[in-house]
Amino acid sequence: MFPRVAVIGAGAMGRGIAQIAAQAGSRVTLHDTNPDAVTAAMQSIGEQWDKQVGKGRLTADAASAGKACLRGATQLGELADCDLVIEAVVENLQVKQQLFIELEAIVKPQTVLATNTSSLSVTAIGSALQHPQRLAGYHFFNPVPVMKVVEVIPGLKTDPPVCKQLTVYARQMGHQPVQAQDTPGFIVNHAGRAYGTEALRIASEGVADYATIDRILRDQVGFKLGPFELMDLTGLDVSHPVMESIYRQYYEEARYRPSVITAQRLAGGLLGRKTSEGFYRYVEGQPELPPEPPVPPVAELPPVWVSPRAARRAELYQLLKDLDAKIETGQTPSTAALTLVAPLGHDVTTIAVVERLDPARTVGIDLLLEDAVTRRRVLATNPATRPDMRNAAHALFARDGKAVSVIRDSGGFVTQRVVAGIVNVAADICQQRICTPADLEMAVTLGLAYPLGPLALGDRCGPTNVLEVLFNLQTVYGDPRYRPSPWLRRRGAIGLSLLHEEE
Repeated sequence: MFPRVAVIGAGAMGRGIAQIAAQAGSRVTLHDTNPDAVTAAMQSIGEQWDKQVGKGRLTADAASAGKACLRGATQLGELADCDLVIEAVVENLQVKQQLFIELEAIVKPQTVLATNTSSLSVTAIGSALQHPQRLAGYHFFNPVPVMKVVEVIPGLKTDPPVCKQLTVYARQMGHQPVQAQDTPGFIVNHAGRAYGTEALRIASEGVADYATIDRILRDQVGFKLGPFELMDLTGLDVSHPVMESIYRQYYEEARYRPSVITAQRLAGGLLGRKTSEGFYRYVEGQPELPPEPPVPPVAELPPVWVSPRAARRAELYQLLKDLDAKIETGQTPSTAALTLVAPLGHDVTTIAVVERLDPARTVGIDLLLEDAVTRRRVLATNPATRPDMRNAAHALFARDGKAVSVIRDSGGFVTQRVVAGIVNVAADICQQRICTPADLEMAVTLGLAYPLGPLALGDRCGPTNVLEVLFNLQTVYGDPRYRPSPWLRRRGAIGLSLLHEEE
């Protein structure tokens, strides 16, 4: 599609883009104003190919062909004959605009210009050009050879054939293209908002510590990294400014509100792995994790009574039978019984008061997801829960060896709040027609490595359950960030993953 390609910027992103473009057979010119950066990038790309040959992932002939297709340049004038120029420089509007202004005077009239911006408006970048119709967004993810998705973004004046060409070329490079509208965060950075921001809110409320929140979301939902592990890996110097940028660009939409926790840590230089200290300390690159709280010893477990309003009540009864619990079936619990509630969105305290249960003996369990698909159970106490009842609940639900976390009371559990936020933001993306539901699912699973796309995740939890969580969180917190998207409310009764349907 593009025989001659230029990549501007010899950092990690530019190197990765140059590597896959050369592997696709294009003659690639890697440009940077710093000659040493170009030399280092060329050497690094060659070493990557050699490693792939050593691992049997690339033939020696393919590696040699890639090296032959790659050259360096330190002058923009050397890019005059290119068919495509991809910019991967600093994320600054003025810098990018000035670069493309200079390029317009150098390259051919039919040359396609692409920006790898992750957060700036493609339309705004193109507004400085005489021919903005040939500029489009082409957003790759780091590390580029591994992250197999690229967002193709037209500006308001971009000619449609430009995006079609970039889409075809992405496939030639072995990547999956998804098309997004020119909105803040595009698809992936927009869809990923709820994961970190809601986890930060949960931590700020003292519901659980960072390690517990990470463990819950890994083991209950299947995320590869917990939100605090992920922020440490990315670095707060990257992730916090993105939070602030998207929040501002959406005119302070409550769903995207940043946290003072990350602002303070950024100011203090606790950036994550790159500074050996973030939400965790790192020794030789490995995090120092606090140990799991041990299962408390309990001589004799009390009988258990389950609220008639508990979510997944039949499943909970079966689980208790499997754990060999003594189950009470009366209309009210005995004075000795451990009382279990399973709310969706509400806090345990409110449920105990509304259902006229003794709060001292009441413990909540999170059953948004089926117990069978999780690797951890999460319990929540309320401020009045007696220590012996807390310990009894922990010991009971750990009987079969499954991990158990006990958190403090709040509206919703960790998983409920984070998952409902993820699904709600995704539904809003569909509502705004930023992309198709199919491209949304593809972009999130490839770009964020979620175990499921957000719509499929909503279906696994049950769309009506997700809606109930959001409605109840609105009641508990009175915060518009939990306002359900109209798209989610419409789809709640019929399912979210009807990806073939055009609304």
